[in-house]
Amino acid sequence: MQVYISVDMEGIAGIATLDQIVRGGQGYPRAQALMTAETNAAIAGAFDGGADSVLVNDSHGTMDNLIHADLDPRARILFGSPKLQCMAEGLTSDHDVALFIGYHAPAGGPGVLAHTFSSLFTDVRLDGKSVSESDVNTLYAATAGVPVGLVTGDDVICGLVNASNPGIETVVVKQAHGWSATNSLPPSLARDAVRDAAKRVVQKADTFKPAELRDDWVLEIDHPTITAAEFAESVPGSRRTSARTIEHRLDSVEDIIGLITVNYQLASAGISGIVTIASRR
Repeated sequence: MQVYISVDMEGIAGIATLDQIVRGGQGYPRAQALMTAETNAAIAGAFDGGADSVLVNDSHGTMDNLIHADLDPRARILFGSPKLQCMAEGLTSDHDVALFIGYHAPAGGPGVLAHTFSSLFTDVRLDGKSVSESDVNTLYAATAGVPVGLVTGDDVICGLVNASNPGIETVVVKQAHGWSATNSLPPSLARDAVRDAAKRVVQKADTFKPAELRDDWVLEIDHPTITAAEFAESVPGSRRTSARTIEHRLDSVEDIIGLITVNYQLASAGISGIVTIASRR
């Protein structure tokens, strides 16, 4: 039994502000400790449930947030960026089930620190529907034949997962009270809930089914500025459908993740260009 864990930071209990999730913020070291402890809860639950191996992918920001010396030594850790498959790096057909820990709601809607892959995107859509990182990574897992069994985070992302993928278990560790405000479970209780859920999911891993796939997708990304969209338009196969929107017609989930990654680098370049011009005036 091989278990894959992708762990983000925004959906961890006790975390709600930018100061906590951005390296250099005064709250960041505390958030690192909270993220590491909740990850350990998921690892322990996976082994409680019968896992033989656990691979953890650090999936937040620069993807080197977890405090490695404090991690459960039974797990392997994938960290650093860029990674070709981003938050799903290392997920292969060898895994029996995937767990998404500390996930958050998508851009353009409510939820604690809600965004989709980049805080610069104002919306990301597949076939006209706004999608979360959980949605995209669940599709990627399916390309390897791996089901997602658990998603943890705030009440918004868990509600969205329950509505779109009712077979996936969820654990609500906090309630959204705004974009950067939350009513959180005490971290110790959140860890207990995550550990219990991870154990249940791994014990019944063979009852979960991968998401359904097809061979055509329409990806739309709303960029933060016209400059960013102009940069993104230069990617072969891209089509500009509005001042800030780029559309891609794709035939694989791998290309979805790849183009999202390219677009958020271009979005960042677009913002940097505006800042540089403004500073010269």
